[in-house]
Amino acid sequence: MLNIAVFGSGRGTNAQSILENIDRGSIQARISIVISNKSDAGIFTIADTRGIPRQYLNPSDYGTEEEYTSALLSVLDQHDIGLIILAGYLKKIPSTIISRYRNRIMNIHPALLPAFGGAGMYGMRVHQAVIEYGVKITGVTVHFVDEEYDRGPIIVQEAVEVYDNDTPQILAQRVLSVEHKLYSKAIALFAEDRLHIDNRRVYIQK
Repeated sequence: MLNIAVFGSGRGTNAQSILENIDRGSIQARISIVISNKSDAGIFTIADTRGIPRQYLNPSDYGTEEEYTSALLSVLDQHDIGLIILAGYLKKIPSTIISRYRNRIMNIHPALLPAFGGAGMYGMRVHQAVIEYGVKITGVTVHFVDEEYDRGPIIVQEAVEVYDNDTPQILAQRVLSVEHKLYSKAIALFAEDRLHIDNRRVYIQK
């Protein structure tokens, strides 16, 4: 069984959706640990309700990145983690972790990358930028994480139409419903060993 670690800093709605899909049997995996840099993150409430181990790890509590990375690796090793899921996690993943878990760290972004991505582009900021730019189509991207923000190999994408009367909040809700569906799809494909990468391009095996 694939053991998943979920990193989150917020409410944990994507984590909740993933858990529901695991319950339905559409994802052959289990969430073995929830990690957050915020002690009061809503995602911890979800973990507690489900009886899932959780770990508070804040990089600022460590003297060096090496000390933080060592603590993080210890937790991941303890739970035999095969896949890391970033679900609204607002800290950059250390390069040592990325190297150790190459093509085993997923992130979800509320736009069609490479558009509206990069450092500082997350959450409502993305939807605000989409509306201000005047694009007619936005969407959701699930990608593997590498050393650059939002530049890792793209796994799946889905478009979402932008309407003339959209506000960032209205658009965010419509995009979020697609996020919940698409993230679980990508995780299921990984768990079934159907994702293969060649020269940064992800191929989905039928």
